Amino acid sequence: MASVHSDPPADDRAPDGADAQDRGNAQDSHNAQHRDPAVPVRRAPGTVDGGDPPLALKILVAGGFGVGKTTLVGSVSEIRPLRTEERLTEAGRGVDDTGGVEQKTTTTVAMDFGRITIRDGLSLYLFGTPGQDRFWFLWDELALGALGAVVLADTRRLEDCFPSVDYFERRDIPFVVAVNCFQGSRQHPGERVARALDLDPGTPVVLCDARERESGKRVLVELVEHASRLHTARMLA
Repeated sequence: MASVHSDPPADDRAPDGADAQDRGNAQDSHNAQHRDPAVPVRRAPGTVDGGDPPLALKILVAGGFGVGKTTLVGSVSEIRPLRTEERLTEAGRGVDDTGGVEQKTTTTVAMDFGRITIRDGLSLYLFGTPGQDRFWFLWDELALGALGAVVLADTRRLEDCFPSVDYFERRDIPFVVAVNCFQGSRQHPGERVARALDLDPGTPVVLCDARERESGKRVLVELVEHASRLHTARMLA
């Protein structure tokens, strides 16, 4: 006679693996509820609140010769800035116009680089461009992938920033004009500077001191907000 096999009684318990996972989730919930608020929460590398990856944006700092680009990058950078400066020589005396910045003894020959964290999960990579025309072949490479630009201006030599303004307008790259308030220079309201530069309506003009970190940071925040507004408007158009 064939033997009859009966099924084993059903087990209402979850499988061992699922049971262990449930216990682990319960323990995590308990720990979260009773966590000491003074102890920071550890997160996986490369993530911020909500699990989003950190965002890094590329910003150019442009303008005429001796307008303060290297100073701005250095003052706001939270890392030691990379600089490619060389001393001015007699050979360049007839090429580099030092009018108004006679005390300048060095010039950027490639780029400046720095980094600043605006808020948790948002960092800006700053690329300072060389100011002389003979280094303009570098600009197209530096501008690739840039969110926007800061055009530094000196009201004593306002015409020096026209090439930068034209460059970004023609390539549809968002920018703000930051008037570097040199000691002893005459102060002009932003509206007057905007008219003198014939800027498109809505292009921000801000006053700053390139030597002061907080002043430079406000310029960068203004640029990010301006670029965000333009991006939103283009998406809705």
